[in-house]
Amino acid sequence: MIPSASNRRIVILMYPRVRELDVAGVTDVFSTANTLLPAERRYQITYAATEAAEQIEGMYGLGLRNGPHYSTLRGRIDTVIVPGGMGSELSEPPAKLLTWLRKQATTARRMGSVCTGAWLLAQAGLLDGRRATTHWAYARELASSFPKVIVDPNPIWVKDGCFYSSAGATSGIDLSLALVEEDHGRKIALEVARMLVVFLCRPGNQAQFSVSLREQTTEDRPLRDLQVWMQENLTKDLSVPALATKAAMSERNFQRVFTREIGMPPSQYVEEMRIEAVRRKLERSTQGMEEIAQACGFSSADVMGRSFMRQLHITPTEYRSRFRSSGI
Repeated sequence: MIPSASNRRIVILMYPRVRELDVAGVTDVFSTANTLLPAERRYQITYAATEAAEQIEGMYGLGLRNGPHYSTLRGRIDTVIVPGGMGSELSEPPAKLLTWLRKQATTARRMGSVCTGAWLLAQAGLLDGRRATTHWAYARELASSFPKVIVDPNPIWVKDGCFYSSAGATSGIDLSLALVEEDHGRKIALEVARMLVVFLCRPGNQAQFSVSLREQTTEDRPLRDLQVWMQENLTKDLSVPALATKAAMSERNFQRVFTREIGMPPSQYVEEMRIEAVRRKLERSTQGMEEIAQACGFSSADVMGRSFMRQLHITPTEYRSRFRSSGI
């Protein structure tokens, strides 16, 4: 049940060296939603300051207007969002702030973080025993600093109970769109995405790195060229023997070099690459399942469906129903 307007207050925590895009992205989504909603259903957006100053400097030097100190906030808060930034993971937060966060966790409907904002939730003990994510570059550090947190470095956002966490800066937009969808339905969320010229409301379990981005991570030029060829030839034989022959390497050496450079065995890479192509077709076309399977290198829709389910824990039909772009 959606809370009444008087209770639907979004509080965004502000602190020195907060990442400007984290704040702006979240603000833009909820503010844009307000332009589509009747007055009684709109969000109230509040910026809660950790320091008593009219303005703070963001992570990249942008001056940001501050809000009231968090300790002075009264009344029910619906959602607390903690943006990322250098101040969230590198400085020791005051004990009073952590106490305040713990208190809000008992009364707010939900709490979320963007990027390294997960540090503050973790320091408050709110993510203990919970699955959470952050930017891939900081995931290992978060896991080692807070061993009780189940850190998953892959998704763009994660929900565990009433706690949400998201990856890099723009994933805060994805998370905010998901929260708008929870409150007001898919139609409103898609309209917000359209107005912000966001291509699609991405599912939380979408990987932070697309498979095609991995083409750019290896220093081995012949291997990088092979990856590009694989992307362009999904329907051809992409077995290890065939790829090793094309790379002019022995199968054993190819398997070893590919796994070292890309971070996964060739067979896994091929499957993920094909599933990414399937997702694009499900999102952007009206093709049938058999047609998509053949175009993406699967022998049948059944084989494609099993692979899709194994990777994304959702069927292709369910994925299309939920994430088709509808022209956006």
